[in-house]
Amino acid sequence: MPEFREKTDVCIIGAGHAGCEAALACARLGLQTVIFTVNIESIAMMPCNPHIGGSSKGHLVREIDALGGEMGKNIDKTFLQSKMLNKSKGPAVHSLRCQADKAEYSRSMRMILENQENLTIKQTEVCELLLEDVFDDNADTVDNNDADKKFLNKNDNNNAVNIDGNINDYIDGKNDDGGKDKEKYFLRKKKIIGVKILTGGIYECKAAILCTGTYLNARCLCGEAITYTGPNGMQSSTHLSKALENAGIKLRRFKTGTPARMDRRSIDFSKMEEQFGDERVVPFSYETDPEDVQIKQESCYLTYTNEETHDIIRANLDRSPIYAGVIEGTGPRYCPSIEDKVVKFSDKSRHQVFIEPEGKYSNEMYVDGMSSSLPEDVQLAMYRTVPGLENCKIVRNAYAIEYDCIDPGQLCLTLEFKHIKGLFSAGQFNGSSGYEEAAAQGLMAGINAVREIQGKEQIVLDRSEAYIGVLIDDLVTKENTEPYRMMTSRAEYRLLLRQDNADLRLRKTGYEVGLISKEQYDHLCEKEKQIKEEIARLKKTVVGASKEVQEFMISVGSSPLRTGSSLAEIICRPEFTYESIAAIDKDRPVLSEAVIEQVNISIKYEGYIERQIRQVEQFKKMERRLIPEDICYEDISGIRIEARQKMEKHRPVSIGQASRISGVSPADISVLLVYISSFRG
Repeated sequence: MPEFREKTDVCIIGAGHAGCEAALACARLGLQTVIFTVNIESIAMMPCNPHIGGSSKGHLVREIDALGGEMGKNIDKTFLQSKMLNKSKGPAVHSLRCQADKAEYSRSMRMILENQENLTIKQTEVCELLLEDVFDDNADTVDNNDADKKFLNKNDNNNAVNIDGNINDYIDGKNDDGGKDKEKYFLRKKKIIGVKILTGGIYECKAAILCTGTYLNARCLCGEAITYTGPNGMQSSTHLSKALENAGIKLRRFKTGTPARMDRRSIDFSKMEEQFGDERVVPFSYETDPEDVQIKQESCYLTYTNEETHDIIRANLDRSPIYAGVIEGTGPRYCPSIEDKVVKFSDKSRHQVFIEPEGKYSNEMYVDGMSSSLPEDVQLAMYRTVPGLENCKIVRNAYAIEYDCIDPGQLCLTLEFKHIKGLFSAGQFNGSSGYEEAAAQGLMAGINAVREIQGKEQIVLDRSEAYIGVLIDDLVTKENTEPYRMMTSRAEYRLLLRQDNADLRLRKTGYEVGLISKEQYDHLCEKEKQIKEEIARLKKTVVGASKEVQEFMISVGSSPLRTGSSLAEIICRPEFTYESIAAIDKDRPVLSEAVIEQVNISIKYEGYIERQIRQVEQFKKMERRLIPEDICYEDISGIRIEARQKMEKHRPVSIGQASRISGVSPADISVLLVYISSFRG
């Protein structure tokens, strides 16, 4: 029969938040790109809480924007309420959070994709990856040891075949050492050459990115009722999992959940605490005019569960799929269901519940804090014990969802599969949770897929450069047994990785990649210049103990000056900021709010920042100590067996990465350093 066949550069499988960023990056960098989705209506869908940002996640959105991604721009156009979280704490943990208009966010992102040059949207299910064998061009001739390190199937280390000659001749059936099973002994590295869709059509490609989210073999559970669908009742993907396993990709089962949606008209908001947005809204994107986001905001509401709620849950735990053993997948620790909260925090008499709008033109309200997989009758009973929800009507039931995903230890730090050239993976399919984590991975996978095709060095952001670097390093290097969630506590250098300086940290990289324009980069350079010049001026400008200055100091409750002090020294006092000393700083230039913010933080936290910079320098030394690609950990007898096995599994690229592998001790690293020194010698 005739076969539909089309050529493209990159195939993106899935159009969630990871897929959207990956597709836009590839297309904007000039490559012909096709993005596949089981349903066009699910593009950039928010099946759980329709918000962007939050603690640490706001950092990711700012970094995505600094690199040239789309998420920050899109939420700036479609938010309902905006809040800067943790304002009472230091700037390292300030995080922007916006409640999104769920439908408008998806519709806006879809429009961006539909009008992007070089990008085609295709509604269909991808069911197969087309691969071909490749070998390392630098290892044509191998002996027994090289075979073990580069080509040997690690399941049979003790039976390596001695080869004398060209590996390709061997694979072709020559010099096969008596006709032994070649497939048993040699690991054929693969490369992606295309994908096959359910209708039989084939898209030939040079790279592909898996962004399947929670759709692979998905099933949704609400008590005893199980539906084999993706989130929000969307069609699941049922064919690709088997194809991935056939390609040597190891899958595992995770689960997540979402609460019910209520009809706004059935809620009594007078019994709840109204939660307002910030009076002055700060945009996510560096390209958004701050005046454009000063809109009339929607309110959210706070209420609480109580002992009656908890009693109903306890009495029906046997009907919860989580506790009845029906659910196979592992759920997220940091976003537990209400059942988990009641069981694991039995000492708590109440739990917070936020009632949040889903859209400007929708009456659906999201019940944040009460995700569940209990049966519908139990859900209604427990929700109606919450103040303000006594007469609530459920529009959509809460449910848990199980899905196939991968152990991201199979990936390089570039998000490319170690054993399949040109195949990348991003988003919840990598075992993470959250729209922001997904989008960040999608952007980096898209950038690196393009650079792979173009023969350029791929981009890896390390832990000292970005939260994105922390996210990807944690996923790839550490053993994550549950959906991974970004948190500020995971970043060792969080005082340097603030959300307010994401452009200063990453916009140059975005420019070098090609996603940031020359005009945007020039604007960044001017901003950097103004910050440096103003800090220098404040350090040089000394004010004496004049009557005017002393009266000013006393008026704000600060101790008088005993001698002349620089303006920078005055700003360092906790009661002052750059803005508040304007009365004694007669010659200050006119600067933007963004520049003033950086000047203020840089001066106030200078000592802490300098100390962290020194820590980063030590970190960089470890990251620069590269481990030979063909190292055989089994040969290093001084390293414990567990550590050898872990390092063999992860194949770290540097001493720094090796030190972060679970089960590898400082003593193991010391032995490895000695071995590498002798290895190179």
